[in-house]
Amino acid sequence: MVRMPRPSSSPPSRPYHHGDLRAALLKSAERTLRDKGAGALSLRELARDIGVSHAAPGRHFKDKQALLDALALDGYERLNRALTTATLHPGLDFEGRMTALARAYLGFAVENPELLELMFARKHDPDSSDRLAAAVDQSLGSLTRMVADAQERGEIVPGDPERITMVAAASLHGLAALIASCALDAEEAMNGLAEHVHLLLNGLRPR
Repeated sequence: MVRMPRPSSSPPSRPYHHGDLRAALLKSAERTLRDKGAGALSLRELARDIGVSHAAPGRHFKDKQALLDALALDGYERLNRALTTATLHPGLDFEGRMTALARAYLGFAVENPELLELMFARKHDPDSSDRLAAAVDQSLGSLTRMVADAQERGEIVPGDPERITMVAAASLHGLAALIASCALDAEEAMNGLAEHVHLLLNGLRPR
């Protein structure tokens, strides 16, 4: 009588390789960030989620901090693409271009509130990478260049374009924070964005 080998009771080993491991890890990490928060992120758990060995993520991220930096950098790159696209409207006046840029920023904030919070948290971390710092500068640079261009055209007041940019950026991020905290309805904010930009550019004093 021939004895058939018994099936092994041990679980199958997880593969070490993945078609695009880094992209899969970031996608899974962003999903965890959105659903559970940054505190729930774990390289071991991410490996389990996408079906690879627990050691595999180490090929791309040495630790959780590196993963957080990569998530923030990916967020800034997506935001910067949206902001760059929004400024490509040469036929609009400054208020129109500013409204388009504000809509792009607020749209990103509404769609990615947890990611935006992480992006700003990582921005101030002394261990953040040079690439992340450059991405932050680029996001503000889109607005600064638009401000400087408007000054040359005589569309807005003269002055330090970086200071003017900071005032505008603080106003837009304030709207995003109000939406994230549920103090302001996202749809209401988007519908009133043109008026918000008009008030920002023209001030509150009667003319």
